[in-house]
Amino acid sequence: MTTPPELIAERDGAVLVISINRPEQKNAMTRTAAELLAGALDELDGDPALSVGVLTGAGGTFCSGMDLKRFAAGERPSVPGRGFGGLTERPPAKPLIAAVEGYALAGGFELVLACDLVVAARGARFGLPEVRRGLVARGGGLIRLPRLVSRAVAMELILTGDFIDADRALAMGLVNRVVADGAAAAEAIALAQRLARNAPLALSASKRVVVESADWPLGEAFARQIPITDPVFASEDAREGAVAFAEKRAPNWRGR
Repeated sequence: MTTPPELIAERDGAVLVISINRPEQKNAMTRTAAELLAGALDELDGDPALSVGVLTGAGGTFCSGMDLKRFAAGERPSVPGRGFGGLTERPPAKPLIAAVEGYALAGGFELVLACDLVVAARGARFGLPEVRRGLVARGGGLIRLPRLVSRAVAMELILTGDFIDADRALAMGLVNRVVADGAAAAEAIALAQRLARNAPLALSASKRVVVESADWPLGEAFARQIPITDPVFASEDAREGAVAFAEKRAPNWRGR
């Protein structure tokens, strides 16, 4: 009997749908799955036919964190230079949307925090319970969460290890939209297809400025975005966007 792959990547037009595929283990992350995820993200960034990625989990769970049994045996589910799951230290240049069903805990929540947009099923649960296992959320949870919510709320979640539901995550600004259970992937793919209708160079440059400008001094911010945004304004796609608007037709993006 053939063992199913621990991660599946499938194309849906310009969208790459990436599914962690260990449902019997609540999609707990392994080194193999992390390496496969890193490879899928390289495919996303390296193929001009792809514009947006969607990250989800099979079997009604996003990701329950690292596989603790494998951790106890000495395995670390990270990729050098890429971090936990092959994602948290180096997210893709192109937009990545998390589609969350069930649990997104510990490293699983850190994968979500590394994504750009989040669609959550109503039954989704998020949390950083590392302190309950004698660990710390060093896959980005301690760094990203306090930048996304208030310090007091981040401290409470980090130090108690408590979970929050999708509605509270939405109210805190961690989630873009909440949908019915079972509908997160379909909604995330529909959202990804909306993004993919936009110019690919503009998508990547816009994401880069948002991410990198977080620690730019305000007095330098406009100047520092120029080397990132000037190539977009000088691109064939910029000219195509203007011509398509004038001709009242859909643009034909070429990514150059």
